[in-house]
Amino acid sequence: MSALITCSHVDFGYENHDAVVDLTMEVNEGDYLCVVGANGAGKSTLVKGLLGLLAPTGGSLVVAETLKRTGIGYLPQQTAAQKDFPATVREVVLSGALSRRGRRFFYSGEEKEMAEKAMERLGITDLARRCFRELSGGQQQRALIARALCAAGKLLILDEPVTGLDPQAVQEFYGFIRRLNREEKVAIVMVSHDVANMVGQADKILHLQQKVLFYGTAGEYKKTRAGREFLGGGEA
Repeated sequence: MSALITCSHVDFGYENHDAVVDLTMEVNEGDYLCVVGANGAGKSTLVKGLLGLLAPTGGSLVVAETLKRTGIGYLPQQTAAQKDFPATVREVVLSGALSRRGRRFFYSGEEKEMAEKAMERLGITDLARRCFRELSGGQQQRALIARALCAAGKLLILDEPVTGLDPQAVQEFYGFIRRLNREEKVAIVMVSHDVANMVGQADKILHLQQKVLFYGTAGEYKKTRAGREFLGGGEA
């Protein structure tokens, strides 16, 4: 597998303070990586760095040429305003192609086809004409994932995507994310507090506390002191 993003001893921060220090990791094609850590551990800063919104203050960050061409799909934490957005599902999904549209007034046939395929991949074609704000939380998240796929199909970065979802919607969400990862080889980077679920979903775990406490497989993470303590199991 080839690397989409490679961080080598990278620091990310603001002014005179680095929120992430000495990070060495890779996001490879087909990866499913969960980023965990306490509040203030640097997770949000890392996301901004991976999205190219924040330049490293040290070290080296390399983005693969294929990712520069296709971009990164991003699903931020939902706000109340986003949940109440007065547009159809098709319009929300199609808006993921805005960066491709440039200065054109209308979406191209190719962009519209991408939106239709993204809705099909997420199983929401039957919701296309529904108003986004009338959907359940789980349906809204699927529409927003389809939007992110419309923007970029090789890598999705998801920031606390299950916050506010009921238990059934959470499991459904994990199910279709896992299918995207396994069947369509979309690389996933997910920031989540839902660590107990994530060690059973993700292939790799990155545990941040400004510095890296752990980076490796989910199975290995459960055996470490950091993993046992964060999962609530104490020291074995």
